[in-house]
Amino acid sequence: MLGIIGGTGLGEALFGQVQGEDRVVETPFGKPSSALRLVEWEGLRVALLARHGPGHVLNPSQVPYRANIHALKSVGVTHVLASGAVGSLRDDIAPRDLVVVDQVIDRTFRRTPTFFDDGLAVHVEFADPFCSELRTVLLSVSGKVDANVHNRGTYVCMEGPAFSTKAESQMHRTWGGDVIGMTAMPEAKLAREAEMSYALVALATDYDCWKPHTPGITRDALLAEIIGHLKAATHNAIGLMKAAIDVLARKPLPPSPAHTALDLAVWSDAAALTPAVRQRYGVLLERYLRAKGLA
Repeated sequence: MLGIIGGTGLGEALFGQVQGEDRVVETPFGKPSSALRLVEWEGLRVALLARHGPGHVLNPSQVPYRANIHALKSVGVTHVLASGAVGSLRDDIAPRDLVVVDQVIDRTFRRTPTFFDDGLAVHVEFADPFCSELRTVLLSVSGKVDANVHNRGTYVCMEGPAFSTKAESQMHRTWGGDVIGMTAMPEAKLAREAEMSYALVALATDYDCWKPHTPGITRDALLAEIIGHLKAATHNAIGLMKAAIDVLARKPLPPSPAHTALDLAVWSDAAALTPAVRQRYGVLLERYLRAKGLA
């Protein structure tokens, strides 16, 4: 099953007014940002989730990332396509461009970055944080959209909700960052712990503050310009993701190394896990425990 994570209204923009089932999912980690909209597209089952909630009421630090990923996992999602607005840290990534990111630098500090914080020790490999299989699909259809699609990029994920200072922005550039946003982490890391393939399309809305704005531009005019870029980038991203979904609907979803991420990650003795621990993590550990003959 494919999961789509993005802004409010992304599902309607992708699929039109397609009918589906709205499912409220309870998780051990609280309520997700929104109900899941379960639809079928060309025979492919898809679960849609609005990251910031209906009406975009949750700022990036308030998003219940663990509940969101757990909810998607619990309904059978194995692959996730996500989108998110970013600022550009590079001259060659212009507003309205798309970036199929391949790396991330995590600067968040208020968010719980793991499911497994009680009763067992889990250390997933995260050297390549975004699924190469899904990235390949996205890049294979980049010619179908009238936009510049960058085939790689390092996403700096800051805490927010305020934007960077100029000094911070320059620092992020020296670190090798290409774009900066506020939502990729811990979303991507939790998807890996949940053994879900995850890829992210970053939507460039403006240059981060390292680059001076046009002299004399007013704040209102600047905001209007950024909103215009956001709308255009969203249109471009929807076109790219829809083209990728059409490809994914033609054949079984591709296997990914992420689907067995826990095989070498659980350092605790699986046989020693208490019933309470097994119940808390439930669907997250089911495949792993079956592989160990302990389900």
